[in-house]
Amino acid sequence: MRSVQDLRAGTTKRILISHPDMSSLSVSDNVKLQTVKYSNLGGLAILVFDYCITFSEEVQWTWFKPWDITRVIFTISRYLPFAGVGMTAYGALRTSNQCASTLEGNIIHIIGIVAAEALLVLRTWAFWQKSKRLLIGLSAYSVLTIIAAIAADLSPTSLIPGEEPPLGTCYFESTRNAAVVYIFLAMFESVILILTVYKRVHDYRDFQSGIVVTLYHDGMIYMLCILTVTLANVIIGAAFPSAYSNMFDTLQLVIHSVLASRILFRLRHNNERVHETSVSLPVLEDMDYLRPSSMSMSGTGITRSEV
Repeated sequence: MRSVQDLRAGTTKRILISHPDMSSLSVSDNVKLQTVKYSNLGGLAILVFDYCITFSEEVQWTWFKPWDITRVIFTISRYLPFAGVGMTAYGALRTSNQCASTLEGNIIHIIGIVAAEALLVLRTWAFWQKSKRLLIGLSAYSVLTIIAAIAADLSPTSLIPGEEPPLGTCYFESTRNAAVVYIFLAMFESVILILTVYKRVHDYRDFQSGIVVTLYHDGMIYMLCILTVTLANVIIGAAFPSAYSNMFDTLQLVIHSVLASRILFRLRHNNERVHETSVSLPVLEDMDYLRPSSMSMSGTGITRSEV
């Protein structure tokens, strides 16, 4: 782990496991830091619990599918968070007078979130009838978002004025620049949300197929949950005392992994149910979309493809 001076010339993330000056912290600051650590441990508990209760769904809907791009992305977003969250939990519980490096943990967090966002992009692409223009646009915007977030994270100057962690320490805190990173992420998630709402209103307003309802209603609920956590990180990072800056750091990764996986499970579950009644809307893989105007209102006459 680097000190704050080093971090201001590099990444904004860092963890304090133990530090000789810890005793100099006030009781209030110690309580804040302990609250943040326990909050991150809670994120690990949520991840493990959700994995246990959805494992059977994973086996049913992913294990016997071909290794295509969707399954690869799903596997990364599903399993990589265990490494990232586990490293954070280990850091919070570990006792040492040395600051431990969190570069690997940060990279894992980033890859995990990017993979989960990629699943959301594929879901949006499916809802937009496999539009190449949309896929290219979202892909380009994704790259720009990642570049902007990394640039903000590595900025040597504080982009948001306010309290910063004490110099010469490596407490479990982030600089204000972390809030800027979450702002870029919130903007990207808002774009996906808006695209979904627009398509539903424009092309699928009166279409009541079960798979369309799943793509829209479940996707909207999950996306709103993800966006809420992202906005919470923006507010905490920008306005709260720096001791709280990593409060939802682990939860951000966990909520992306958990909800993105559930979206995929729900899509495949509904696609299978619809297939049993010879009604389906093709989604995510091997899709051959029909235009909404050519779809019957009951959803009949639409071919099926696997998610």
